[in-house]
Amino acid sequence: MPHIVKSTILDAPTDAAWAMLRDFNGHDRWHPAVATSSIERAQSSDKVGCVRRFKLKDGSELREQLLALSDLEQTFSYCLLDTPIPMFNYVAHVRLLPVTDGDRTFWHWESRFTTRPEDKDRITHMVAEDIYQAGFDAIRQQLREAA
Repeated sequence: MPHIVKSTILDAPTDAAWAMLRDFNGHDRWHPAVATSSIERAQSSDKVGCVRRFKLKDGSELREQLLALSDLEQTFSYCLLDTPIPMFNYVAHVRLLPVTDGDRTFWHWESRFTTRPEDKDRITHMVAEDIYQAGFDAIRQQLREAA
């Protein structure tokens, strides 16, 4: 079972990073792979249990469900419901922590999932680099532009 753990330091306070990340339907505004996103059944994007349906720029469509959200701890968890990628039982967790040296943010993003053995290396690399690292880079750029 792949277990991906990625983290980074953002040169911005946690409140600024959290303002961008906490919107479960906001990733189409910052992630370079996401073209469009909407929350099903017109639910609020911070309601635990809501489902986001989104399209990637390559035309693939995915659905993910918000499992937990804490403004106090600046964390959220979600799972993948539908995807054309051969990933199963995908659950991810995001957490922000303050780095008091310079008023920066530590961003931790991890997931576990299952996949076919022949797809493990390719999908692990895709999630770690094309999703997580690309997300880190995009948020970092947006925070720089906002400052």
